[in-house]
Amino acid sequence: MKARVLMVQGTSSDAGKSLVTAALCRWLKRQDVHVAPFKPQNMALNSAVTVDGGEIGRAQALQAVACGIEPHTDMNPVLLKPNTDTGTQVIIQGQAVANMDATAYHHYKSIAKDAVLSSFGRLSDAFKAIVVEGAGSPAEINLRDRDIANMGFAELVDCPVVLVADIDRGGVFAQIVGTLALLSASERARIVGFIINRFRGDLALLKPGLDWLEKETQKPVLGVLPYLKGLHLDEEDSLRPSAMPKTTTEKLRVIVPALPRISNHTDFAPLHHHPQVELRIIGPGAAIPAADLVIFPGSKSVRSDLAWLREQGWETALQRHLRYGGKLLGICGGFQMLGRSIADPYGIEGEAGENKALGWLDMTTTLQQHKQLHNVQGMLDLDQTPVTGYEIHAGISSGPALTAFPAIQLADGRSDGAFSQDRQILGTYLHGLFETPQALATLFRWAGLANAEHFDMAARREASLEKLADTIDHCLDIQMLRQLFEPSVKKKDTNIEVGFATKTGR
Repeated sequence: MKARVLMVQGTSSDAGKSLVTAALCRWLKRQDVHVAPFKPQNMALNSAVTVDGGEIGRAQALQAVACGIEPHTDMNPVLLKPNTDTGTQVIIQGQAVANMDATAYHHYKSIAKDAVLSSFGRLSDAFKAIVVEGAGSPAEINLRDRDIANMGFAELVDCPVVLVADIDRGGVFAQIVGTLALLSASERARIVGFIINRFRGDLALLKPGLDWLEKETQKPVLGVLPYLKGLHLDEEDSLRPSAMPKTTTEKLRVIVPALPRISNHTDFAPLHHHPQVELRIIGPGAAIPAADLVIFPGSKSVRSDLAWLREQGWETALQRHLRYGGKLLGICGGFQMLGRSIADPYGIEGEAGENKALGWLDMTTTLQQHKQLHNVQGMLDLDQTPVTGYEIHAGISSGPALTAFPAIQLADGRSDGAFSQDRQILGTYLHGLFETPQALATLFRWAGLANAEHFDMAARREASLEKLADTIDHCLDIQMLRQLFEPSVKKKDTNIEVGFATKTGR
């Protein structure tokens, strides 16, 4: 192993592993370290298309941005995308290989392990440092056998581990001590320290607990990260239930159904953060309010999610919405729902069969065994505005709507999506549609917001990553971090001399 490796594990899901990994990646990049992220196994419905034409978890794509490099399938060699309560699509090194239930995948892990180690080996040869993100908690003892996501991986590659705990949810000391108690002796020995995440309040009041924790475990607390507000970053899993308060008077009202198998809801991050948008995610059983724009999102199980929409009354609500001049946008699976039918002859997303769709666009969709995975750019047909995005879909759509009123002309010569004849309805396969500032403003005008403010999600994401790196500098034990990433550390006065840029030790 050539690269220096540190693994970030958590006491639970959503403890902050993805955020801390991204923060460490950007912090190392600022030290001029050639660093890459890695997550052996990820379970998520938010994914991104890589430079080598595969798909990985969205969090690893963000971490690659933090490193200043292109996302690659080796950064997340095993991606699990649930399509039912008990089944998942298994993606190995960027390509879907099978649908499996939990038992079948558990036995498949020995094969998945080979992919994990080969991807990790290539990254180790190419980079000076690797920050590895675990999954869930290492204390899930029922999953210890054949584990490739947490301590099983750490022991395979012999790397140190930092443990992240979320103080905001309470019981932080029990989280840490309980996790340690459920680890084996060799696993406990791998943990080199703790990071406490999402702290609010007076740090002096927390210090007695930190002192007790270090004495009890004989391991250091590397630092306490504050609860950071105002970050413009992609969410790994959580779907925001409603909009943040906005101060401007002119707003675009946008609603999105919270589909049971919603995928790539990171599409809506620019809408959530835009000061002129009132974004509401409408869950099951909730009233469907009036809106300027309704967006049907992507789905990992399009036919069953379409049935759910009908059960929830969306078909009737949308007829009223369109009758009063509202706009409707379908993205990927949401686009497929707008056609005449959706067929799944191979059982890609569940039981094989065909369903009648909503019928607002004259097209049909058939799911194929091989996914379309593309990073694309083109021009919106609305006013020839540049747009960028990415495609991740098994469905192939065809019909008069696609040729008569295409939505986007792609740079590779293809067209994408469709408009209805009256231009009230727009469908597209492009995720990331709102990331390009010009395209965002054009789509807002189409939806009814005449004077949209300039909003650049990529620039705000960059600023947030810089803020994370600043927080690492101010709140963690920088000297110990440097030692973890450089074996030959020497002290000279108060400076730490290492193989990358030096900084006065804390």
